[in-house]
Amino acid sequence: MRVLRAEGIVEAPPKSAAQRLARVLSGGPLHVFLILLGLFWLTPAVGLFVSSFRSVADYAESGWWTVFSYPRALSLEPYQEILANEAFVTAAFNTVKISVPASILVVLVAAMAAYAFAWIDFRGRDYAFLTVVALLVVPLQMALIPVARLFNPIGIFGTVWAAILFHIAFGLPFAIFLLRNFFIGIPADLLEAARIDGASEVQIFTRLMLPLGMPAIASLLIFQFLWTWNDLLVALTFASQAQSAPLTVFIRSQMRQYGTSIDIIAPGAFLSMVVPLLVFFAFQRYFVQGLLAGSVK
Repeated sequence: MRVLRAEGIVEAPPKSAAQRLARVLSGGPLHVFLILLGLFWLTPAVGLFVSSFRSVADYAESGWWTVFSYPRALSLEPYQEILANEAFVTAAFNTVKISVPASILVVLVAAMAAYAFAWIDFRGRDYAFLTVVALLVVPLQMALIPVARLFNPIGIFGTVWAAILFHIAFGLPFAIFLLRNFFIGIPADLLEAARIDGASEVQIFTRLMLPLGMPAIASLLIFQFLWTWNDLLVALTFASQAQSAPLTVFIRSQMRQYGTSIDIIAPGAFLSMVVPLLVFFAFQRYFVQGLLAGSVK
């Protein structure tokens, strides 16, 4: 191969076997492999989606993949039945009542605490932040029984509030750590200019820090919402009663020793997947920006 340079046409060094292999794999074969890998990864979700439209009799007779040869077996009846199920509707509302407050309160409290740790000088700030970082290594399972014994005397054990408070308590350390590291990367000149113009700390936080920190806040909101929405362990410990049980506990209750209610589990599980997907795609732009924040200067 010849290359045109200032001193004339010279022979380019031959490419090695590894370079030629990388060039071949970077084209069509690699794309085909990634597509096949994505389809393989989506197979369980597709199977759950197809199974949610099948009857119990069809599920007992054949696998979900047979529907491609006989699509008439699909029906909306499983969704009609589960949406008419009062226990499922109650569990769906309980999931919303747990996930939304736990996510919003964690983001708000963590944003204020992160701003204080990043830009407000107070006595013991570094030691307090080290304590927050140390709380990141506390296993969630270790606190279940002590917190349950704390909630029981005050009368909130087994209620929605117990699950909300537990999610807030264990979501704050990571949230504060994440937002503090993002806020401290904001140029100090912006804050000084705002203070010179007469802005208070509240105005700086609401009008400057929150808009600039929106990528990190949106990423944190997605993580916190997905964690609380899909949680089973905390809900099973603190909100396992029928009037306060979320979707994860409701779906688990349909699994029995000698069989499962597949006509409830399949459509219920798929409906529980829809909301997190909608939240993720709604905040996808901010999520990507939050992941890349701080990677370049």
